[in-house]
Amino acid sequence: MRVTPDRVEAGQSIYTKQTLTAYDFVVLGVSNRLFWQCPTQRLVAHYNKNLSGNHLDVGVGTGYFLDRCQFPSSTPRIALMDLNSNALEFATQRIMRYNPQTYRRNVLEPIALDAEAFDSVGINYLLHCLPGSIESKSVVLTHLKALMNPNAIIFGSTLLQEGVRRNWFAKRLMDMYNKKGIFSNQEDNLEGLQRSLNQQFREVSVEVVGCVALFSGRK
Repeated sequence: MRVTPDRVEAGQSIYTKQTLTAYDFVVLGVSNRLFWQCPTQRLVAHYNKNLSGNHLDVGVGTGYFLDRCQFPSSTPRIALMDLNSNALEFATQRIMRYNPQTYRRNVLEPIALDAEAFDSVGINYLLHCLPGSIESKSVVLTHLKALMNPNAIIFGSTLLQEGVRRNWFAKRLMDMYNKKGIFSNQEDNLEGLQRSLNQQFREVSVEVVGCVALFSGRK
């Protein structure tokens, strides 16, 4: 699959101000439980387990998880990174109490950042929205690794098609999202995800819940 600017744009363009308002209910309230069969609280727990007080969140959505998670510090340093300006604005407003830094970047390209490195990086529900195979889109791991301190952890989750169990509804919904360009996970599989993580990080962990892979790796 050739990664074109149009395909990159399609994966993030759905996040308008209107869709972001409905995102928590549709995705986190309905789809996670009924279709992907990974309760949202399980993703919150994944954040709580891996989060640091010096955190970069990439592909920020609505900022739901940063709003709900428990930071190990009362004054964490938080940075938000996304290609979509609507998502950045929405998430920033939601966690304004933390005074987050914001960066509009395309993570499929090398990232220039005039900032200190981070101790944790979250990429929740990001990979399945990026065009290409799981191996080709894993260049994101290389780009983000350059922003991490020694011993820092990267963690997140993604929806897979192969190597996981999908119910009838999940298959139909994924097919529709892929046709619209919202998802690009037709070639995403569990083995490829594990291999990509192991090539970049140590202490890699991958757990499958429904058709969601929750993963982490340490620099």
